[in-house]
Amino acid sequence: LGKGFLNNSWPSKIILQSIGTSIFYLYLERKPILYNKVTMPPKFDVSTDKGLAAFNGFMGAKSYIEGWQFSDADSDFFAKFSSCPDSAKYPHAYRWYIHIAAIQGVRGLTTSAPAVPAPVAPAPAAEKKEDEDDFDVFGDDDEEDDEPKESRAEMLARLKKEAEERTAKKEAKQRTLVAIEVKPWDTEQDLMELWKKITTEIKQDGLKWGEGCTLADVAFGIKKICTTFTMGVNNSSDDVVEAIEALEDEVQSVEVTSMNVL
Repeated sequence: LGKGFLNNSWPSKIILQSIGTSIFYLYLERKPILYNKVTMPPKFDVSTDKGLAAFNGFMGAKSYIEGWQFSDADSDFFAKFSSCPDSAKYPHAYRWYIHIAAIQGVRGLTTSAPAVPAPVAPAPAAEKKEDEDDFDVFGDDDEEDDEPKESRAEMLARLKKEAEERTAKKEAKQRTLVAIEVKPWDTEQDLMELWKKITTEIKQDGLKWGEGCTLADVAFGIKKICTTFTMGVNNSSDDVVEAIEALEDEVQSVEVTSMNVL
């Protein structure tokens, strides 16, 4: 071609443009563009069972009539249906119909329901014999109906009584832990002997003394007994304190420090 072919002269530009255009059209002929391909919508007469069965087979492996997304072909073909296909006979057509209806916002779909057979009249029952009429296997239910029903006042009284019984049972199991401090008169008293005397002589139903005690300093060498006991709902901590204070020759005072319901 010579050196002039590669310079900026106008003949060289024309030749290069012609070569480029030819190469581009050769590429298009060897590799056609797929997305320009147009698929015609299927032609099925969905008003007949045969056409609906053919459309059901057509949609066996497809979600949309054309391509991989909703298009006008789905909308146009959806308009040909007068009712929803039978899900048992045409499952693929039913799946597509429900999907397109949801996309288009269709509500109140109607399905072609199978005809319901008319109810068969029951056969007339055989006449019973006279001796069977007189015999009642399970007894007369009318006797139960004749029993007087519980009045509202009686029902309230019964419920109140049952509640009181439940409360009484609960209270009977309820225990209270009481902590007390017993102060003697002087330092020469044997406090452990005094504690044994209190726990052995003061007895009540439902009263149980603790298994031990502790001695705590008060002042001037005098100590006090710290102990506990449990009692039921029928016991009174005041009665226990008064019984201990009755030992006035040995006990100066008794103080309740805490009470806890167990």
